[in-house]
Amino acid sequence: MAKNSNFYPVILAGGRGTRFWPLSRKKRAKQLLALDGKQTMIQQTVNRLLPLASTKQFWIVTNDDLRPAIVRQLPKLSGAQILAEPLGRNTAPAIGLAAFLLLHENPDAVIGMFPSDHVIADEDNYLSAIERGIEIAAAGDNIVVLGVRPNRAETGYGYIEVGELFRGDALRVRRFTEKPNAEKAATFVAAGNYFWNSGMFLWSAQTLADALREHLSNTATLLEEIAAAFGTKKFSSTFRRLYPKCENISIDYAVLEPRSAKGEMASRLFCLPADFGWNDLGSWTALHEHHTARSTPAEGNIINSAGVFTLNAQGNYVHAPGKFVAAVGVSDLVVVETEDALLITTRQHAQDVGKVVKHLDEKKLHRLT
Repeated sequence: MAKNSNFYPVILAGGRGTRFWPLSRKKRAKQLLALDGKQTMIQQTVNRLLPLASTKQFWIVTNDDLRPAIVRQLPKLSGAQILAEPLGRNTAPAIGLAAFLLLHENPDAVIGMFPSDHVIADEDNYLSAIERGIEIAAAGDNIVVLGVRPNRAETGYGYIEVGELFRGDALRVRRFTEKPNAEKAATFVAAGNYFWNSGMFLWSAQTLADALREHLSNTATLLEEIAAAFGTKKFSSTFRRLYPKCENISIDYAVLEPRSAKGEMASRLFCLPADFGWNDLGSWTALHEHHTARSTPAEGNIINSAGVFTLNAQGNYVHAPGKFVAAVGVSDLVVVETEDALLITTRQHAQDVGKVVKHLDEKKLHRLT
């Protein structure tokens, strides 16, 4: 498997992490970077992609809290390759900035967008899928998403409805639906032609830049101005002054949904089925699922504590470091304790903790987020 000089992996690391409330950003930086094994998640993500790109082709977009740790963990990347957002503005500005930066560096650049909190079991199939995606993305005004066949009616993921075969096992995309309710998710799974949106995309820098100019024009103008200052003394001040003015929106809402509205044959959106043992460690529920698959704990309980007693308790996730935990007669709970907050929910509703963060923002209780 040869490295591709036109392929640039862009890894999004950090964000607000609302699905892991009540851990603050600094707590997440300390406790959640190494969710799976000895290497941190971002180190695993970079190492998985190294067969396809050299270290000088990687870009990381993160936040001020995580950047120092990431710089230490990825010593082969230069500091200039690790960008810290002055203010979190979601995935559209983050990946969009990378597109405008790379247009200056390489007009033939193909960007892969990769969240840093994914687990991949079959790395050979993973790399093969990305190679196929790069080929499609480089062939024109095409956008490729890696889709995961759903095994349950999950409400925390976006869904991709697919239509006709395009090339090999690639499928044309009919539409994207962001995080449906439980009833609609069950309908999608039963239909058989829906995939989970993995959050991994491939597109040329030109395609993405043009799509942002079309669908998010004000933000695109700001990102172009920031990118034009890269490598100069004005970059830091320009970045901090203009980036917070960008729209706070995901790439799914900003580009994918309006593009899919053009119709299956005109949108140039394609889904590659991802058959490589994918898990998104982006919520307490996903962490429970991942750890129980790896270690098969008694009664499916994952409990991080100083001591534990369980009786008639099944499928619980409890995070209470330094405390003795007794779980009696409860099932499928998520309980997360910190010194200033306590989360109690069910695994079914753990994706809703972002609504708690929204409430805290509205009440200006920023110390809790």
